[in-house]
Amino acid sequence: MADTRLIQSRYRLLDLIGRGGMGEVWRARDESLGRHVAVKCLKPMGPQQDQSFTRVLRERFRREARVAASLQHRGVTVVHDFGEHEGVLYLVMELLDGRNLSQLLEDNKQHPLPVPDVVDIAEQVADALGYTHQQGIVHRDLKPANIMRLADGTVKICDFGIARLGHDIGFTSRLTGTGIAMGTPHYMSPEQISGGQVDHRSDLYSLGCVLYEIATGAPPFDLDDAWAVLVGHRDTQPRPLRTHRAELPGFFDRVVLELLAKTPEERPVDAGDLRRRIVVGRTGEQPHLPPTGQVRLAPPVPVALPEQQLPAWTRSMTTGHKAAGARAGLALPDHSAGLTGEWTTGTDRHSLTDGLPPAGRPTPSPELLSVLAGRHSAGLNLSRLGHWEEAGEVHRAVAAEREHALGPDHPDTLSSRYEIGFTLSRTGRASDALREFERVARGREHTLGPDHPDTLAARQEAAYVLGRLGRHFEAHQVYAEVLAARERSMGPDHPDTLRCRHNLAFNLSRLGRLEDSYLMARDVASARSRLLGADHPDTLVTLYEVAYTLGRLGRWTEALQTYREVTRARSRSLGPDHPDTLSARYEVGISLGRLGRSAEALELYRALVEDRTRTGGPADPETLRARHGLGVNLGRLARWEEALAEARDVCAIRERVLGADHPDTLVSRREVAVGLGWLGHWADALTVYRTVAAARERLLGPGHPDALAARNDEAHCLEQLGRGTEAVELYRQVAAVRRGQQTSPR
Repeated sequence: MADTRLIQSRYRLLDLIGRGGMGEVWRARDESLGRHVAVKCLKPMGPQQDQSFTRVLRERFRREARVAASLQHRGVTVVHDFGEHEGVLYLVMELLDGRNLSQLLEDNKQHPLPVPDVVDIAEQVADALGYTHQQGIVHRDLKPANIMRLADGTVKICDFGIARLGHDIGFTSRLTGTGIAMGTPHYMSPEQISGGQVDHRSDLYSLGCVLYEIATGAPPFDLDDAWAVLVGHRDTQPRPLRTHRAELPGFFDRVVLELLAKTPEERPVDAGDLRRRIVVGRTGEQPHLPPTGQVRLAPPVPVALPEQQLPAWTRSMTTGHKAAGARAGLALPDHSAGLTGEWTTGTDRHSLTDGLPPAGRPTPSPELLSVLAGRHSAGLNLSRLGHWEEAGEVHRAVAAEREHALGPDHPDTLSSRYEIGFTLSRTGRASDALREFERVARGREHTLGPDHPDTLAARQEAAYVLGRLGRHFEAHQVYAEVLAARERSMGPDHPDTLRCRHNLAFNLSRLGRLEDSYLMARDVASARSRLLGADHPDTLVTLYEVAYTLGRLGRWTEALQTYREVTRARSRSLGPDHPDTLSARYEVGISLGRLGRSAEALELYRALVEDRTRTGGPADPETLRARHGLGVNLGRLARWEEALAEARDVCAIRERVLGADHPDTLVSRREVAVGLGWLGHWADALTVYRTVAAARERLLGPGHPDALAARNDEAHCLEQLGRGTEAVELYRQVAAVRRGQQTSPR
């Protein structure tokens, strides 16, 4: 934009005061009112830009405008106007004369701020948060760069680019069971990290991180490794502030540590409660504040935790820029989060890559690298929303441009290709995903070395995809090599090492090496319990695998005991209605049935069906799975009329929801045939068995174990109908196929 350009014939742009890959901030003059303002402009996107990325970016920008314009408080940046001019979205704000907290720390040579200033900032931010929370708005990205201290001492909260209205908090989208979690790693709450419940108390936690940093000079978990930062928030108690800085008042130390409590219930009730504690601690006087508990937010919705030590969205996360000093390499900027953050402070973006392009290749401009980083981030956001196909398109486009600008083996190019592999895996294209992960692994081994964590991550994903393709022996070889490298470079107790051992144990069971799988899973569960705690989700995931393997070994009494242990622990830590808790309850029912305790299993499944219906709805696949278990146990109790009715009902819903050939639908259809047979309707049962067998042969192949089992069912039915010759011939055909599989070269 030219310096003299007018927007809407009103706002004349004067000086560029901030720039990012996707937008700019200008000092401008409002010609109508004769005052100076700040104008944030979103750069127009040409037709060559990825359209899904553009949609995400523009919607986030509009959201920031709507949220910010609804707030009127001395502690919140005032938004005067918002609109679109010649394809450019713009936001007109008050022009602030001051420095953000990140800049103040840098001005102070990374030393903490004076104690009176720290306490004053805490009180003012608490007051502003109290107001925004009562408007039903959660900021979700509080950090030093988003809090301004003006020349007159006023403190203002800025940048509501990823804020959410309270009534939208309940909306979640899943990424392998994980909700959207946004923010900056050094200031994220445990519930944001785990993809769990997020409300106004998450802002209080982030504020605690900010106050800790400006009071001591470092954030509570001052680590270079992104994983370590996130796990610190989730699992580690911060050191008291006064161990860093003895002159801090005792009340302030207590207040900040209360803000940093791991669970929201342990933190102050709301920002009003926080401000009251600060004022009482500072002056001994009770301030006049509105009653607490008036924050108008919808109840948050729990989100399933993944079967890993951290949610999938943290896989490529870097630590990010924190206030107390720059690091050797800057983190990827989240341009997709509404163009908020560091670029509004008047500093330019730096190149986002530490490597240089290969010799002979022209050095790409920092702006191009920033644009590509923003598009990469947008692709990650599309993945978090579950838009895997769109995310794959974004990453393919970015990978092509990065390869042209930086070379095929540059870490940024390989990072894009890694994400391509991930989207292919999630869209059922396992073979294509495998080729992509193997390509990334080769490139990373060449540029980073065979034992680099990124190289090992790509190889581990390749092993996972090999398992999904049924190539368990090859998966085992890769897992074993990765595990040896992780133990060598990280140690046996590093979370990545334990995750690899967990995956290896899982794969061993799929190879039929059940005793080895059990012993390894038991050791991993013991190590995770020692390091993370007995009730930690990662510990319980591995203990769940221990129970599963015990069942396959026929040790159902021990399996039942272990599943019950997992159920109790998950109910305590995640809640009785959490999907993982309900899954463990389902397995308790399986174990009871295997032990012949079908009456107990039946009662368990009745209660589970009620809970699944209440939390997921009557047509949810997990509700139907529980109903299937109920029907099976009705049959075991010889209540065949009820069992048949249940099986027919579940089969009809599964066919409508999942499709006629879905594996779960075919399992229910077989259960219908079983019920018909037990009730003496063998001719009808034969028709259903043949339908199941034909579908499985068509979908899985005639030699698949499930297809062969279906043909055996058909032969048994023929026997019951007195058609022994046909039955014997069918049994022979099945036996011949199995003999051929046993003798064929592998």
